[in-house]
Amino acid sequence: MAEQETPQFNIELPEEVGQGQYANLAVVLHSQSEFILDFVRLLPGQQSARVHSRQILTPDNAKRLVRLLEQHLAGFEQEYGKIELPEDGAIEVNAN
Repeated sequence: MAEQETPQFNIELPEEVGQGQYANLAVVLHSQSEFILDFVRLLPGQQSARVHSRQILTPDNAKRLVRLLEQHLAGFEQEYGKIELPEDGAIEVNAN
């Protein structure tokens, strides 16, 4: 059985996108056909926040993203130590 070659392609990163957007909260929604990831910047003392970036993924690509994040988190924790999260660090969000 012949090995399949990974397709090669170039990824362009425009300067304005390369600057990035800081987010300290993510809201995830889903339907049967898509996952929506809203990245939010929540400032201390504020009662409202604004979505700064929305990414819409197919379920297949959402699962690929989870796997990729798990791999990178494992590498991060191996290098810098375990990331400790509070038992119930949930934040109640009222998305309008």
